[in-house]
Amino acid sequence: MKQNKYDNDKFFDMYAQMPRSVDGLKAAGEWHILKELLPPFARKTVLDLGCGFGWHCRYAVEQGANAVTGIDLSEKMLKQAKKLTNSDAITYLQMPIEDIDFAEEQFDIVISSLAFHYVEAFDVVCKKVFNVLKKGGSFVFSVEHPIFTSRAEQDWHYDEKGQPRHWPVDDYHLEGLRQTSFLAEDVVKYHRTVATYVNTLIEAGFTIKTMKESYPSEEMLETMKDEMRRPMFLLLAVEK
Repeated sequence: MKQNKYDNDKFFDMYAQMPRSVDGLKAAGEWHILKELLPPFARKTVLDLGCGFGWHCRYAVEQGANAVTGIDLSEKMLKQAKKLTNSDAITYLQMPIEDIDFAEEQFDIVISSLAFHYVEAFDVVCKKVFNVLKKGGSFVFSVEHPIFTSRAEQDWHYDEKGQPRHWPVDDYHLEGLRQTSFLAEDVVKYHRTVATYVNTLIEAGFTIKTMKESYPSEEMLETMKDEMRRPMFLLLAVEK
């Protein structure tokens, strides 16, 4: 069984109180970047890997997608997604990302938000996504930036006044499992370098279109000014 912290009652309750869980895409610090990487959704068939509360699924339908399939391992996530969804165009399925098994060239667009750093076999996922995408199809996703995942601590070094002094990076080229903490719970994540993300996509057959590193929007700059000091997220748009 793949890691599924989100069906832990305490963990889920804490996650459900996060701004991005309450207010959706507008509260996601990287949304202003991810949105610009997404292709037109009109009349498209879409797959969302690790759909969570279904925010991106609903956005795709709002933008004109014909059909959207959202998958997630968490029963609690999907229950909330269904509660928030009022569209017959969206189907939610409970399964691990690694286990997707859809028809060849079934989808025009595959998206994923902040899920692949929980997945050990990123290469397997890329090959499966390539197979289910139509020729010319788009694959757009975000992950925690390798600068962020390199150390298990995933935190700043602070000065004597408790202010962030610098963001330490260590063991960058030692890829693999990181036992870290998120919402006061032990969580398993997988660190890989920027080069590994890019080269794995190329090896799967994709053409790299755009790569972005996150920064705060003008609206969030005042409250997220430290996010200008290092990128928290890596975003990639590729094409079959």
